Amino acid sequence: MEKVSRGQVDYFLLVIIILLFGVGMAILFSASYNHAERLGKNPHYFFNKQVVWLILGGFIAYGISRAPLELIRKCIPFILISAFFISLLPFIPGLGKDINGARRWIFFFDYSFQPSEYVKLALILYLASILNKKEKRLDEPINSLLPPLIIVSLFVGVIFLQNDLSTAAFIFFIAVSLFFIAKIKLIYFFYVATVVLPIGIIILFTKTYWVEKIMTFFDPSRNPEGTGYQILTSRISLASGGLWGRGLGLGVQKKHMPEASSDFIFSVAGEEMGFIGLFFIIVLFVLFALRGFMIAFKSKDSFSFFLAFGITSTILIQALLNMFVVAGLMPTTGIPLPFFSHGGSSIVITLIMCGILINMSRTTSAKEGMYYG
Repeated sequence: MEKVSRGQVDYFLLVIIILLFGVGMAILFSASYNHAERLGKNPHYFFNKQVVWLILGGFIAYGISRAPLELIRKCIPFILISAFFISLLPFIPGLGKDINGARRWIFFFDYSFQPSEYVKLALILYLASILNKKEKRLDEPINSLLPPLIIVSLFVGVIFLQNDLSTAAFIFFIAVSLFFIAKIKLIYFFYVATVVLPIGIIILFTKTYWVEKIMTFFDPSRNPEGTGYQILTSRISLASGGLWGRGLGLGVQKKHMPEASSDFIFSVAGEEMGFIGLFFIIVLFVLFALRGFMIAFKSKDSFSFFLAFGITSTILIQALLNMFVVAGLMPTTGIPLPFFSHGGSSIVITLIMCGILINMSRTTSAKEGMYYG
């Protein structure tokens, strides 16, 4: 087995990752201290916690970037099973807490973890592996497509029961994207759509909370003190940044924005860094995506191809969804901005994904390959 260390690290990708985390931590520092003070905590409370998670995730990512990819693949059954059991922990009293009607987190001491972030990674690894194994039999839906679809649906169902419809839909979309890039016949997607779409529409209208979100998306001013408050404040924050922004730490709207350090941190960046700053951030995400997809298409086997494609797509689409919500282009989802939003589970899983990409960049540089089904 060829050693991964023989390859050269994709330093361009590494610099992009470092810049994204660097800018993200700077914006988080600015966006979080008002929220911490409102809670009666040290102004650096959220930032300090993020640093702890960043260090932990960095060590894990470094180890993964040096490990043989085959070893990671052998761990996939354990990762998948552990992800399922961890996703059930929020339902256990004492470990999970009901926050705003949702049970999405598990708590230990002064820290929390969102299992759905781990599920994203586990399913990408699993689908990359299973699609690779069944690559020659993907035209046999019962034997090749139905088992992974059942696994994906099981995880989506658990996350939905945590009252996290947005993440459940996002994970299902990423899974479908991997099925699509595997060149599965389009007729099978039509069959799935005829089942999923009606169920999804029915579910969407079962709770007034989700209906209210959709109505607020079309007209935020209909409830400016309630569901429309966040998006209206976000729009003001983005517009007040102008070309160059007010300056880091000088934002005003973050003082009134409930989710300034998490779901709406991009609007804080807009106010303080302006259009130029936002353009720089978007360029970094685009360069990250281009480099990630390049690693995918240079892969020497389908497992590496699906894995790199899945990781890159997950981070890119998640970033785009967050930006669209902040700009008022789609209903609020609760999906964080990778590299930026406060949250230990998000930053650790993002780092692990980056570590895997760095690992695969070593492999492709050690032995140039070109895979695309």
